[in-house]
Amino acid sequence: GHFQLPRPQNVTLLSKDFDMILTWTPGEGSPPDVTYTVRYESQERMDKWKKVPHCKNIHRTSCNLTCILPNFVKVRARVKAISGQFQSPWVESQFKEYHLDVDLAPPVLNVNVKENLILVNATFPLAACVESFSWMYDLNLWEAGSEDKKQYESIFRKNTMTIDTTALRGNYCLSARSSFQSIDFKHSKFSQPVCVLLNHKG
Repeated sequence: GHFQLPRPQNVTLLSKDFDMILTWTPGEGSPPDVTYTVRYESQERMDKWKKVPHCKNIHRTSCNLTCILPNFVKVRARVKAISGQFQSPWVESQFKEYHLDVDLAPPVLNVNVKENLILVNATFPLAACVESFSWMYDLNLWEAGSEDKKQYESIFRKNTMTIDTTALRGNYCLSARSSFQSIDFKHSKFSQPVCVLLNHKG
């Protein structure tokens, strides 16, 4: 009979930090020279498996599908192992939809203190193909040691937030989370706080 390679295990379409990534682990007893090939299909066109040029005969056990998947439809991917003339059966992932299932990473805050102002920018770890979506961020500002947080919500990703600090004195901290409104509201965890000393008369 035709010898089959061990099939890839734990095949998962994973949404992580704004990306959609197919991951898997080698089947038990896989030869060291094994490579993998990935395809995907969308629910709109079932049984039409599309090739993924950058994930053909690869040695690694993941494939970033973010910028080749169609938007706003559920998709799934599959992977098979290849070694010489032998191959494993295809193994399929579950269906995922980018916007509904996307897992957001916290933004990185860039904080600039001027005389009576704080200027805040948030940068996001975005793939180019999803830059245009309306990613937002929410910002918290509080005095260090206090639980009382001032909240600024739904700031567009590319906008600089300007906060008047005329009335503030002391050590203040800022933290932000990414947010996205699809069918439901999604958000990341808050970023690590960035703390600044305000109106410090030295």
